[in-house]
Amino acid sequence: MPGKPAPIKKSPAKKAAEKAPEPAPQPEPAPVEAPPAEAAPVGPAPAEAAPAPEVEAAPAAPAEDTPAAEGSAPADATEEGADSTTPTEASAPAAEDGAAAPVADAPAADAPADAAPAEAAAVEEPPKAPTPPPPAVPTSAPLDVSVDDVNDSSLTIKWNAPETIGDSGLDGYTIEYCKDGTKDWVVAQEELTPANSYCIKNLTAGDLLHVRVVAVNPGGRSEPGTLAGAVPIREIGERPKIRIPRALRTRIVKQVGEQINLVIPFLGKPNPVVSWLKDGQPVDTKRVSIRNSDRDSIMFVRTAERADSGVYEITVKVDSFEDKATITLQIVERPGNPASVKLVDTWGFNAALEWTPPKDNGNTEITGYTVQKADRKTGEWFSVLEHYHRLTATVSDLIMGNSYIFRVFAENQVGISEMSTVTKEVATIQKTGIVYMPPEYPEHDFSEAPKFTTPLNDRAATVGYTTKLLCSVRGSPKPKIEWLKNRVIIGDDPKFRKISNQGICSLEIRKPCTFDGGVYTCIAKNAQGEAAVSCKLEVKQVILPGAEKDK
Repeated sequence: MPGKPAPIKKSPAKKAAEKAPEPAPQPEPAPVEAPPAEAAPVGPAPAEAAPAPEVEAAPAAPAEDTPAAEGSAPADATEEGADSTTPTEASAPAAEDGAAAPVADAPAADAPADAAPAEAAAVEEPPKAPTPPPPAVPTSAPLDVSVDDVNDSSLTIKWNAPETIGDSGLDGYTIEYCKDGTKDWVVAQEELTPANSYCIKNLTAGDLLHVRVVAVNPGGRSEPGTLAGAVPIREIGERPKIRIPRALRTRIVKQVGEQINLVIPFLGKPNPVVSWLKDGQPVDTKRVSIRNSDRDSIMFVRTAERADSGVYEITVKVDSFEDKATITLQIVERPGNPASVKLVDTWGFNAALEWTPPKDNGNTEITGYTVQKADRKTGEWFSVLEHYHRLTATVSDLIMGNSYIFRVFAENQVGISEMSTVTKEVATIQKTGIVYMPPEYPEHDFSEAPKFTTPLNDRAATVGYTTKLLCSVRGSPKPKIEWLKNRVIIGDDPKFRKISNQGICSLEIRKPCTFDGGVYTCIAKNAQGEAAVSCKLEVKQVILPGAEKDK
């Protein structure tokens, strides 16, 4: 077994490597110098093993243990069946440090004691590898790729970020282009760009280019976002711009039969291409006449109809640049008559009606209703309600003994409906004797327990100066007022004057002295209950400056 002594010699070095701090393994150049050291230990290395006990008595510093720890790597390889010459190569770095070399060779005498730990260490299971993260996924394609600017030598495009980016993030975008009619895509930039726009330079005037944008992340390239069509590389004299008149920026309301003539001015050089859409579809040239010039576009309808209502979109395009504007056109007319009118009830001189809105509102909202009545004897119609907003109404002041029919018109912003809906039922006002019975109203109980609306406030008075305490109370019947000083009822003492007038209660204290201070309480009582308020009165003695000198 020639491989056995090697693990016994290197097991202490392996322990030293495990105890050494982590920064120690930094000097990697040490093994590079090992070849010169291999020749030196051939003769003297066994002889230097004698002073090993002295080295073990004084452990080396962590920096000195580092070469030994590095030298133990070949020893570990020997344990797994490496060549027997490996221990000599492993001891060479340790011999260069002088003190570390004996440490590596000294345990030769203790081989029986250290063999068991070395074999036990080899049996330990390696730690389990961490679960690898899920693979990165490419993003979705960039959105809304469009032309931002173009001239005879460059093209600037812009786009929006992909809808789905994912947890792996976004590294940037790459822009590619190719000439029309070819499939040779050229990358426009050397590095990925993080911005959402890019200018492709050094282009040839007159070329037609297709451009696409690809998002890149750790998962790879996304699907490309491509321009809608080829872009001609040439100088644009003036970008297209639609100037909608202020009167056309809101909803345009026209009546049926009116003439429509809309003039839409715009800018753009060279001559722009103008197109019209109605509700997303090309306009019907049989109904709508379109005349375009280099400055404006005119939409003309000789006789408006309800079917002409909708959202019209004008597009002015110069090469890859375009401008759009929308115009909302609403053709209205008078509404139809209410769907039904019903006589709900008749009582006294009144009749209750109920109706439903018309099926045709004239392409605009219903603003009200007009209710009319007619006496069956004369047949003449009279308006009783106009611009009425509800769907139910009560017609009053009908004449006793007469019979009435009713009709309802609907109205909108154009006008009143041409036809009306008449009730099928007839409201007959019966001739009955009327006896007036005046209503009986129960007598209101105004009785109320006393309640102070203004409480007493603490006061400070001066000896010899009359003071007054005030409060206000309400109650029904009129409450009886009592005054107390320090919870003792104040009788007919001439020093105190009690007044109660229209709910205002006052207590006048004439020329009070210091003994008149204390807590005063006002109590109001009646049959419904009682209430009380209190305050504190402090009577102060005035001390003149001359009196202090006399003392």
